[in-house]
Amino acid sequence: MTASESGTAAPPARPAPRHGPADPVRLLMHRHRTLCERAVDPLEIAAGLEAHGVTDRAAARFRHRDVFSLAEELYARVPRADEPVRRPAPGPAAEPEPDAEPVAPAPRSRFARGAVQLLPGALALATVAAHAGVRHPTRHLVAAVDAAGLLLTALALRLALRHGPLRLRHHPGSRAVVLWAGWTVGYAVYGDWLLAQLLSGGPDVPGPHPRAAVATAVALACAVVPAAGCAHWFAVRGRRGLASSRALAELASRVRPLLVGATGSFLGAALALAVGAHLLLAGAGGPGGRTAVLAAGALALLLFLARLLAVHGFPTAAAAGLGSAAALEAAALCLVLAARLPGLAPLGTPVEALVAAAGPAAVPAVACALAALGLFARGLRALTGACAHPPAAAPERRGGTPLADRPEAPR
Repeated sequence: MTASESGTAAPPARPAPRHGPADPVRLLMHRHRTLCERAVDPLEIAAGLEAHGVTDRAAARFRHRDVFSLAEELYARVPRADEPVRRPAPGPAAEPEPDAEPVAPAPRSRFARGAVQLLPGALALATVAAHAGVRHPTRHLVAAVDAAGLLLTALALRLALRHGPLRLRHHPGSRAVVLWAGWTVGYAVYGDWLLAQLLSGGPDVPGPHPRAAVATAVALACAVVPAAGCAHWFAVRGRRGLASSRALAELASRVRPLLVGATGSFLGAALALAVGAHLLLAGAGGPGGRTAVLAAGALALLLFLARLLAVHGFPTAAAAGLGSAAALEAAALCLVLAARLPGLAPLGTPVEALVAAAGPAAVPAVACALAALGLFARGLRALTGACAHPPAAAPERRGGTPLADRPEAPR
């Protein structure tokens, strides 16, 4: 018996509503609506999704082959409420928008940024030259010259770190990065002298004036230039790799060689600067030798990797690496002091053996090298994700906050 014969008509078929299981993207769209509304392109949404743990495998549950195609759908479906729709006028005579940002910085801006990166090294060398050129030197006059040069160099370093590729946006943990970086640099300048005094039974009060490792300080100041160049190179090519990748694994395979290349290039430049500074300023103060050069190179590499991680959104990892190096250096000093107590003399044996074999600079060399190795291993995972390479103007757009200290997405 048909439906007409029974007198009851079958209800017309209705399309399945686009919600719940039929539209799995809608739940994700509501969960990350703020991210989607503020995004300037799908790549920023992909970076945010990866920061929240959405991987290619998770994207398959939303009926997409990878995170990038999922981000493209979210970008297309979520309207940007704070950005009015702008349609260009037909024809080639359309006027450009007055608030459009330039694609590339002006040549003067590039020149100014490059000059800012050169300032710390130039002022450090000028301070050494002024110290050596003081006529009729007295203790107060020399101290005034050194203090003025140190202040100017510190201000120039602060200016260089606040502009250009090494600029660190405000993140939780930024103060810890500055604190531990200051400790490691201070130990590199005065730590070898202090350790030698402790091992010899000092320091006496009042005693000799602290002897600074001037060559190491100059090398670190000059290393700002290659650090900025390598960081810029890595950031630009990392964003290109993100734009041309269609999966997280493909992106990681593109970025890992970039990180290795940037790290190796900077390490070579830092060692060359350390060698040149120690040859040029061999008599300016502080112990020399191969170990001092290696210590300066290890510290420069540690500071570079920490800054690279912090700039790309991982300040906690940067602070942990710098803090571990500072803890090892402080432990060496504490062990030497503790060995003076009755019955605790064996505590200072490892430090004494290391210093006897390679000199006082061996302590910061080992500490910074181990910490740099740990940061490099962390960077091979953290800096190869999409969330580490947002669009260049995304973090400062509309006063929004960047993705702070992003967690690693599971591989």
